[in-house]
Amino acid sequence: MSVVDVCTAAVAALPVGGAGLSAMSRTTASHPLCSTDDISEQLEELQLTLGEGPCVDAFTHGSAVLTPDLLTGALQDRWVVFADAALEAGARAVFALPLQMGAISPGVLDLYADVPTVLDAEELADALAFADLATLLLLDARIDETGAPADRGFEDLGGYRAEIDQATGILTVQLEVGIDEAFVRLRAYAFMRGRRLADVAADVVAHRLRFLSDSEPGRTDEET
Repeated sequence: MSVVDVCTAAVAALPVGGAGLSAMSRTTASHPLCSTDDISEQLEELQLTLGEGPCVDAFTHGSAVLTPDLLTGALQDRWVVFADAALEAGARAVFALPLQMGAISPGVLDLYADVPTVLDAEELADALAFADLATLLLLDARIDETGAPADRGFEDLGGYRAEIDQATGILTVQLEVGIDEAFVRLRAYAFMRGRRLADVAADVVAHRLRFLSDSEPGRTDEET
């Protein structure tokens, strides 16, 4: 069994349309591990790129974030950009469940529905059980310090993360800023142009894209 199986089983058992799972860390960016459909994939990418959303809050606070309807006014204020972007992607309800075992928190399981949805007590218990199972599977995968799981089936994760980290490092030199600011600039560029963060990072690493320093704000050079 893999985390992909867990996501697939959760969709079959619960009143949701899709599921996604991201590896999370307090020192580095989140990294999508799997998704069951295009919408869940977009939701994982959106939260990674924006740095906001139920997945981010669930990881930060260590508790489930249940969002029965993204059109709720308070949520529009809470996630100023994510809420509208998620609605546009096709999600109406989102449920984010942190993966936890003691002090260890390797990621978050996200579930979405395309209509307003409330999980009853039994459904929430099942969702939490799926999150617990995903936690055990991730820990059993023996994720090392670089965030790349050791077992097969996750081969692409290490490369995905390494390229984003490498691109962020390049931007610290190009922009003469710290690592956090460089990553913010990378995410902002990806979001503003509607591109995947991994694709933008690949362009930076391959020198197809160069960011100019703050002395020329808002400009970038795209090299052919």
